[in-house]
Amino acid sequence: MSEIQPDRPGIDDPGAGRRLAVDVGSVRVGVALSDPSPILATPLVTLTRDPEGDTDIGELVSLVAEHDVVEVIVGLPRTLADRHGTAAETAADYAGRLTDRISVPVRLADERLTTVTASRMLSQRGVKGKKQRAVVDQAAAVEILQAWIDARSSAIARGAGPA
Repeated sequence: MSEIQPDRPGIDDPGAGRRLAVDVGSVRVGVALSDPSPILATPLVTLTRDPEGDTDIGELVSLVAEHDVVEVIVGLPRTLADRHGTAAETAADYAGRLTDRISVPVRLADERLTTVTASRMLSQRGVKGKKQRAVVDQAAAVEILQAWIDARSSAIARGAGPA
């Protein structure tokens, strides 16, 4: 299994504009969207994963166009030991299939523990059971996107990307 590395925010940055983040699961795909600045990530939608027909990827293509997205961030699940497994291979493959269908950059972002963090946050807010399963993927996508936006801002402040 070849080593898949996450991208670094700020490198080859497309500048201002909305970002879309994707948390790829085996059953659902959580999607989050940033404001145009980009400063803040918000939940957008949860899609049903369709590994055979790629209707979920088709829906993402439409969302990218509809929201004038300049960059897509796909969560890359890595272990605490900084390794990857089947889930990372799936996410990288998903990112590749999305890249083939859109003209904006698709980046991989380290997403260690985002679903765990999102589940905890939802539980603390009283969202449990079926209601939590319906939105946890969106919340994880928000975590992925907000981390990317914050790291991008830091990289730009250090001079690693465009203002």
